[in-house]
Amino acid sequence: MTPRQIELVQSTWKSMLPIRDTFAELFYGKLFSLDPRLQRLFTGDMREQGRNLAAMVSIMVRSLGKAENVAVALHGLGRRHVAYGVQTRDYDTVSVALFWTLSHALGEAFTDEVEEAWRGTYRLLAEAMQT
Repeated sequence: MTPRQIELVQSTWKSMLPIRDTFAELFYGKLFSLDPRLQRLFTGDMREQGRNLAAMVSIMVRSLGKAENVAVALHGLGRRHVAYGVQTRDYDTVSVALFWTLSHALGEAFTDEVEEAWRGTYRLLAEAMQT
């Protein structure tokens, strides 16, 4: 990722933090509408799950440009997701839900340039979780 892409992701995520609960609610609502089968993977408190999602994204976003700092943690997270029943194809569904949520939450700030920067971020995250 370029320094500009990293800056775009970090600045847009920073603007999301005040509405992180709403972000998570939108994300999971979209995810489950795309693939209702995924809802069975979440047995706990969804509000807490949303906070975990926001925390994980925050860590990843802060680590952009130095992904080796979180690679081991992401690999472990990926292994846990496999144990929960997450399949490789689910990463595509998560991607659709994520970009739908970002576009709705960011509105006009979700430009083509911002979207491409986030796509690069998601690729890094998904690849690290699947290795």
